[in-house]
Amino acid sequence: MRYEFRVTGRVSTPLADTFPELDRAPIPQQTLFFGTVTDEAHLYGLLARFQDLGLHVEEMRRLPD
Repeated sequence: MRYEFRVTGRVSTPLADTFPELDRAPIPQQTLFFGTVTDEAHLYGLLARFQDLGLHVEEMRRLPD
Protein backbone atom coordinates (compact mmCIF):
# COMPACT_ATOMS: atom_id res chain seq x y z
CA MET A 1 0.00 0.00 0.00
CA ARG A 2 1.22 3.49 -0.84
CA TYR A 3 0.24 6.49 1.28
CA GLU A 4 0.65 10.25 1.16
CA PHE A 5 0.85 12.41 4.28
CA ARG A 6 0.44 16.21 4.08
CA VAL A 7 2.22 17.87 6.99
CA THR A 8 1.82 21.50 8.01
CA GLY A 9 4.83 23.68 7.19
CA ARG A 10 8.27 22.99 5.78
CA VAL A 11 9.96 20.08 7.50
CA SER A 12 13.73 20.40 7.87
CA THR A 13 16.03 17.80 6.35
CA PRO A 14 17.23 16.41 9.72
CA LEU A 15 13.62 15.99 10.87
CA ALA A 16 12.55 14.47 7.53
CA ASP A 17 15.44 12.02 7.80
CA THR A 18 13.64 10.38 10.73
CA PHE A 19 11.30 8.93 8.08
CA PRO A 20 13.80 7.00 5.91
CA GLU A 21 11.05 4.83 4.44
CA LEU A 22 9.24 7.85 2.99
CA ASP A 23 10.12 10.27 0.21
CA ARG A 24 9.26 13.92 0.66
CA ALA A 25 8.43 16.92 -1.46
CA PRO A 26 8.09 20.46 -0.13
CA ILE A 27 5.09 22.38 -1.44
CA PRO A 28 3.87 25.85 -0.44
CA GLN A 29 3.18 25.85 3.31
CA GLN A 30 3.28 22.04 3.56
CA THR A 31 5.53 19.04 3.15
CA LEU A 32 4.37 15.88 1.42
CA PHE A 33 5.65 12.54 2.62
CA PHE A 34 4.83 9.52 0.49
CA GLY A 35 5.83 5.93 0.17
CA THR A 36 5.03 2.31 0.81
CA VAL A 37 3.38 1.34 4.09
CA THR A 38 3.76 -2.37 4.77
CA ASP A 39 0.79 -2.94 7.08
CA GLU A 40 -1.57 -1.34 9.57
CA ALA A 41 1.00 -1.45 12.39
CA HIS A 42 3.49 0.42 10.18
CA LEU A 43 0.82 3.03 9.36
CA TYR A 44 0.01 3.65 13.01
CA GLY A 45 3.71 3.74 13.82
CA LEU A 46 4.26 6.48 11.22
CA LEU A 47 1.34 8.49 12.59
CA ALA A 48 2.71 8.15 16.12
CA ARG A 49 6.16 9.26 14.93
CA PHE A 50 4.66 12.36 13.25
CA GLN A 51 2.84 13.18 16.49
CA ASP A 52 5.87 12.50 18.73
CA LEU A 53 7.95 14.90 16.62
CA GLY A 54 5.31 17.62 16.86
CA LEU A 55 4.35 17.42 13.19
CA HIS A 56 0.71 18.06 12.29
CA VAL A 57 -0.67 15.70 9.64
CA GLU A 58 -3.31 17.72 7.79
CA GLU A 59 -4.29 14.95 5.42
CA MET A 60 -3.51 11.30 4.87
CA ARG A 61 -4.64 9.28 1.89
CA ARG A 62 -4.01 5.96 0.28
CA LEU A 63 -2.53 6.23 -3.20
CA PRO A 64 -3.37 3.91 -6.08
CA ASP A 65 -0.97 0.98 -6.35
